[in-house]
Amino acid sequence: MRSRKYTKNYFIPPIVDMSWTRKEYPAKAPVWCSVDLRDGNQSLVIPMSIDEKIEFYKMLVKIGFKEIEVGFPAASETEYAFLRTLVEKDLIPDDVTVQVLTQSREHIIKRTFAALDGVKNAIVHVYNSTSVAQREQVFKKSREDIKKIAVDGAVMLKELTAEAGEKYRFEYSPESFTGTEVDYACEVCNAVLDIWQPNSDRKAIINLPSTVQMSMPHIYAAQIAYMSQNLSYRDNVVLSLHPHNDRGTGVADSEMGLLAGADRIEGTLFGNGERTGNADVVTIAMNMYALGVDPKLDFSNMPEIISMYENVTRMHVYERQPYSGSLVFAAFSGSHQDAIAKGMKWREEEKPEHWTVPYLLIDPKDIGREYDGDVIRINSQSGKGGVAYIMEQKYGLDMPKKMREDFGYCVKSVSDHKHKELLPDEIYNIFQEAYVNIENPLSLIDFKLNKTADGMRDGHLHLYVNGQEKVLPARGNGRLDAVSNALQEQLGIRYSNLIYSEHAMEIGSTSRAMAYIGIADEDDNTSWGAGMDTDIITASVKALLSAVNKMAKIKTIMVLK
Repeated sequence: MRSRKYTKNYFIPPIVDMSWTRKEYPAKAPVWCSVDLRDGNQSLVIPMSIDEKIEFYKMLVKIGFKEIEVGFPAASETEYAFLRTLVEKDLIPDDVTVQVLTQSREHIIKRTFAALDGVKNAIVHVYNSTSVAQREQVFKKSREDIKKIAVDGAVMLKELTAEAGEKYRFEYSPESFTGTEVDYACEVCNAVLDIWQPNSDRKAIINLPSTVQMSMPHIYAAQIAYMSQNLSYRDNVVLSLHPHNDRGTGVADSEMGLLAGADRIEGTLFGNGERTGNADVVTIAMNMYALGVDPKLDFSNMPEIISMYENVTRMHVYERQPYSGSLVFAAFSGSHQDAIAKGMKWREEEKPEHWTVPYLLIDPKDIGREYDGDVIRINSQSGKGGVAYIMEQKYGLDMPKKMREDFGYCVKSVSDHKHKELLPDEIYNIFQEAYVNIENPLSLIDFKLNKTADGMRDGHLHLYVNGQEKVLPARGNGRLDAVSNALQEQLGIRYSNLIYSEHAMEIGSTSRAMAYIGIADEDDNTSWGAGMDTDIITASVKALLSAVNKMAKIKTIMVLK
């Protein structure tokens, strides 16, 4: 590729102040303005209908947006009708301000004001393009000519608002700001502000769009810092950002711009917008949240928001989209799963004040996600820790450590063979089939063991052995020991190093018990079995028989018997 074709089309500000880089993060949430219903909508292959826009609008209000750009009323009858619908159906809460967009052209501005009739709180956003490329190639006008367009628009907004008897707020954007000489952009903005004469009761908004991203984020932020320090009436100006995402740094531009002095962000949910999109408000807000700053937006039910968004826009939230994608919390790697599982257990035991779980920036439950379905995901790359975590959290099964390893390999083999992710219920079924109450060639019918005077257990074990009933005498220092002795002495089965654990699966008189047993054969190969029953002793016996039934040599031994 030839790099000589391209050069820098942005402008370094006359004075570069990088003192803002010493800040760690924004100390408070900015003013948020959603532009989903304008920038987002105009980027869709099939624009939203009025009913779909209303559904989206209601969700934005529910999330907590206090400023919502509802469209460009003069651009189309649909956008005009949408604003009128909001007014006529009384869908604008008293604490929400709707924003309308207009070019700095007289007939367009007048049409915009007609659409605003009856709106209590509104921002009229006027813009004109100021960049070198637009001045030279599109408008073929001088710097003074372009500034006059901005000033004329500002005058019209002020006069028409006075005529309407309203106190609409004003916003001005030097569109294509990133391709404009920064001192000239500041000159144009100050000329507009001189017309509006903003005060503390009616602040003006100066919006600086990264209409096309042209620089690295720190350059954009340096431009913002210069504007913040050189705008007139600064205390009565809300400095706003409107980053696009051509270079993939819309979020970084926004965050650095806030550090550099901006007060407000215009963006969209999930970054939808023209070309590569707008700044992703979800990511910016959740990044603040993860640092302990209240973003003043509510994303606690992310699945509901995504469902609405995908339904009305016919867009898809990418699986790896920060915070919102279906796989952003998913851990398939064995080592990651193990760390998360141990971190979650540590958190339950220690109850720390702050969230510090490995590999999870935030608690998935804070945005309506679940650990078993969203975090620990099982495929052929997974390990014993993740599998064990799902089994314990979802089904209450707490396997011995060594058994977890055995089961992990079992699950991994199935996933690898099927070449697919395994869902929790599929994993549970694998566990049941591989370990629980295995009944071939040995199957329990009954057992009876009484305590003797010397403290031993004595009685019999009633079994099916290859389908034939057998009653085996049994004696040992405990009931499980007695059953084990009967199997080894009467059937000639040899094993050692019995590993045993048990637990209740539920609480109550009808609760089930689960027992786990591992045994090693003469070649030191360990077999694992599990038993489930309402009686813990019976569960233990079934676990032992399951482990014996899984021994590699057991069928050969039984045939010989």
